[in-house]
Amino acid sequence: MPIKVNLDRLMLAQRVSLTDLAARVDLTLANLSILKNNKARAVRFTTLEALCRELKCQPGDLLEHVPDGAATEQDDPREGSSAPTGV
Repeated sequence: MPIKVNLDRLMLAQRVSLTDLAARVDLTLANLSILKNNKARAVRFTTLEALCRELKCQPGDLLEHVPDGAATEQDDPREGSSAPTGV
């Protein structure tokens, strides 16, 4: 997937837990985990806004374009077989 979510890096840098952030942005733990693990197929602007507000960052800090063919550790060849998940 050409867009990578760097939520894990920001959370680590700010020492915020998944549970705490989920409560602060009003998302379920499961949905935030999907986003953190690069399994989301879409993200709502309201979610992106809430994450930026709570992590005091810009959307570009959360999202990164990775060119096709540049494999990452989290790439899963089965990703295309599931229904889209919007967070």
